[in-house]
Amino acid sequence: MISSLIIVFREMLEMVLVLGVLMAATRGLAGSRQWIGLGALCGLMAALFFGLFMEQLEASFEGDGEFVFNAAVLFTASALIAWTVFWMSRHGREASQRMKQMGVSVMQGELPGTALMIVAFSAVMREGAEAAFFLFGAAQTVAQDGYEMLTGGLLGAVVALLVGTLLYLGLVRIPLNKLFAVAGWLLMLLAAGMASQGVWNLVAIGWLPPLVDPLWNSSELLSQSSMFGELLHVLVGYDDQPSALQVIVFAASLSLMCLIYYRLQHRKVIQVATA
Repeated sequence: MISSLIIVFREMLEMVLVLGVLMAATRGLAGSRQWIGLGALCGLMAALFFGLFMEQLEASFEGDGEFVFNAAVLFTASALIAWTVFWMSRHGREASQRMKQMGVSVMQGELPGTALMIVAFSAVMREGAEAAFFLFGAAQTVAQDGYEMLTGGLLGAVVALLVGTLLYLGLVRIPLNKLFAVAGWLLMLLAAGMASQGVWNLVAIGWLPPLVDPLWNSSELLSQSSMFGELLHVLVGYDDQPSALQVIVFAASLSLMCLIYYRLQHRKVIQVATA
């Protein structure tokens, strides 16, 4: 039961943390909860579907289907999270000062509602599919071990939800005018980590060269399988034995996002000064 609890907890942790950060980052913006909720609901339905057909998915692309699928979802989610960060950089000040006007922004398509929905959908679908596949397998086993595995998996899901709730509650305690900056950096790290993990999936099946593999080994200092290591893996894509290509993609994507973010902030300061 303990092993199934840990497995499902790990699978669902990224899902609930991503949703928690997104909900905290868009707190008070009209329509954001609906978009995120819709994406999570659609993702849950897709996760149940892919959970039923996970074996067929894994068998596709000559047995590499799951890696290709994960990489595509990670790259898409990374790009959309970056888009959300840039939108927050442009509209964060207005959002914190004139919340009632955000409803107009949603209707006009200025708020990246579709991006929020797709990121929520991607997070729930990718991790939820593997958790659903595991729970379906356990539920189909009538032996006592099967019931214990199912119970452990459900407990793992509950624990993951509690961790995500605690993160959300911690973030919403930050004053709204500062939350956009804090959430922006969290989301950029999350996006860079997703891009890095997307590369890991393609390196694992030989579609991309690792360059140097591993570039370092920090498993003795902080194992990726530990609780804190798993949290870092989810939030910033931590890998205790990364390839050089993973590190390059992480650094390059984070640097590019920071550059664009800084330029948007600088432009906003100039606009405020000249207004």
